[in-house]
Amino acid sequence: MTTPIDQFTLFSGLVGGLALFLLGMDVLTQALKQVAGDFMKTMLAKVTNNRFVGVATGAAVTAVIQSSSVTTVLLVGFISAGLMSTAQSVSIIMGANIGTTITAQVLAFKITEIAQPLIAGGLLVSMVAKHEDWRQYGLIVMGLGLVFFGMATMSDAMKPLRAFQPFLGFMVTLDHSALAALVGAAFTAVVQSSSATTGILIVMAGQGLISLEAAIALTLGANIGTCVTALLAAIGKPREAVRAALVHTIFNVAGVIIWIGLVSELADLARMISPAYEGLAGSARSAAEMPRQIANAHTVFNITNTAIFIGFTTQFTRLVEWLVPDRNLEETAEAPRFIDDNLLDTPSIALDAARREIIRLGGSVHQMLRAAMPVTTSGTRLQLEGLRALDQPVDAAHRQIIGYLRKVSLRDLSSEQSNRLMGLIRIANDLEHIGDQIAIDLVTSSRKRHDENITISSHTAKAIANLHDRVAEALQRALSALEREDDQAAAQVRAMKKDFGDIIEELALHEVSRLRADEPKRIMTYAREMELIEIFDDIFKTTRRIARTQIAINQATASANGEFATEAERV
Repeated sequence: MTTPIDQFTLFSGLVGGLALFLLGMDVLTQALKQVAGDFMKTMLAKVTNNRFVGVATGAAVTAVIQSSSVTTVLLVGFISAGLMSTAQSVSIIMGANIGTTITAQVLAFKITEIAQPLIAGGLLVSMVAKHEDWRQYGLIVMGLGLVFFGMATMSDAMKPLRAFQPFLGFMVTLDHSALAALVGAAFTAVVQSSSATTGILIVMAGQGLISLEAAIALTLGANIGTCVTALLAAIGKPREAVRAALVHTIFNVAGVIIWIGLVSELADLARMISPAYEGLAGSARSAAEMPRQIANAHTVFNITNTAIFIGFTTQFTRLVEWLVPDRNLEETAEAPRFIDDNLLDTPSIALDAARREIIRLGGSVHQMLRAAMPVTTSGTRLQLEGLRALDQPVDAAHRQIIGYLRKVSLRDLSSEQSNRLMGLIRIANDLEHIGDQIAIDLVTSSRKRHDENITISSHTAKAIANLHDRVAEALQRALSALEREDDQAAAQVRAMKKDFGDIIEELALHEVSRLRADEPKRIMTYAREMELIEIFDDIFKTTRRIARTQIAINQATASANGEFATEAERV
């Protein structure tokens, strides 16, 4: 006879417990990314062509943020940004699956009894701590407490199922490995968290509701279901992003295919390497041993798969490049390459992406500056219109960058991140201003030259071209300093002031001497030539301001890290 159960209590307990679990994982993940965002950026920046370094990096980063899907989503942005190649991302994705096993190992510890103290203590620290890092540490503890409290809630709700025959009959069907894997994949795709699936399985194992073989098969399916998050993140993204998501999917699916027929053997291995409770008997012993066995099987599965496929990263790259070939379309200047909304949850990485997009904006402005000569001294009206039109994509890129930085500003930022944000906004604005100085000031002055029918002498045009070259060199060096985050290089741009001032003074003397020449329209010519010189001088001043902002950003970062950049400070 089937024991009746309170369906409302069961349903509310399961759904409520799962909600608490997912909330705890979200709080935990967000706080970890806040305190470890710079660590993740540094780790990913150091990735080389060594595939084993890539595996270690992927495992370390995912162990921090507790989600292989989030790691893959981050890689989508990094690959699109040109920070790494698709081939480098393959080994990182393989390592990410190893990093996820940390979650299962932690959940296997039976420490649900301290869930509520963890929640209370973490909340207290997050509320009273004055330092931002300590507030985040408090949220980490609170998130972990919510995870365990959610597991305890689900465990209590599942107790009646031990005597509910229809449920037990359904669990018997899960002894078919392929069916169990499909169920695990479907459930994980819905909740978008393989950690949630693993947590539920550990809870069920603790209640004696599931066999180890069925739990392992469900875990295998969860590895496929977790790919859905990365695939969804790749929708509408560049081809490189789709490839990264496909690597994640193919790797996980291939691993499940290899192991789906070896579930019994994997279960036997898990029993062999896991601690045994010989003092217990029957279901009590299984309930005590299985959580660790599930965690160990999960670890063995992912480490072995990485060991099998680590030698085939090149083949993985070729496969996804074949499946997702490059489009034969030129990238438009307006389309952002680096900024990605998927990076917003990790402000330090989002700010770095914005910095790279600003460097790209700077490249467009530098090309625009280069195109200004000799158009401004001898170009036709049509050429001047072409120069002015170059400012349109610059303005569009500037709007996208500022819009993205606005989104970043809405996140919970540390003081150092807030300083970086303001500095990047100033640099983006200055670059856009240089674009306006070219498209408006230089073009307007050159139009006057046409309206007044003035011809600038070849000697003067050459002198102005030399001035222009120095300005373009300064802008290039400022952008290089921004790209390398090198305040010493930025200081060298600031130090160009004296030499540049000497050139301006020499040009002014040249113009005064030319003013005495007996030539038609000499006064109007002098006015146009001096106007061009002053505009280039203004552009140089804006460029020096960019370098000064870069120094300020680096000094704020160094100060936050307990370092000082005194030499750059003196410039």
